[in-house]
Amino acid sequence: MSRNDPLPAFCFKVTITAAGFTQGEAYFKSVGGLKFETEVVEYRAGGVNDSTYKLVGATKWPNLVLKRGYTGSNELLQWRQAWLNPGGTKSRASVVIAQLDTKFTEKFHWEFKDAWPCKWEISDFDASKNEVSIETLELAHHGMIQTSGR
Repeated sequence: MSRNDPLPAFCFKVTITAAGFTQGEAYFKSVGGLKFETEVVEYRAGGVNDSTYKLVGATKWPNLVLKRGYTGSNELLQWRQAWLNPGGTKSRASVVIAQLDTKFTEKFHWEFKDAWPCKWEISDFDASKNEVSIETLELAHHGMIQTSGR
């Protein structure tokens, strides 16, 4: 009999493949936005006053939100800056978020197509706090595919 234990939320890895982005596997403290939703379009047929039909609408993919401790590396910021500069190389990326088990074996992964950095920020500086600076990168993309381990 095999056991299917829940997978821990803290065991994951992120791989970013983009032109000019050399890190490849990157380490983040959190990843958000792994979800999607299909709109429900209500349609009322003529003459039918007591109910509506619920039709399938467009599917929405929220942005990925990646957070990590700021190390002084400016690679994520440079990737974002390239999208602001008229002559910059606007490279899109394939982003893979892998769910690992406690032995760090990949169980599932989600691949996001044509991702591009739409927002970058660093946490507020505050001399009254004893915290690590957090760098946040938000990525827009064209959709997600989930597959089992590689």
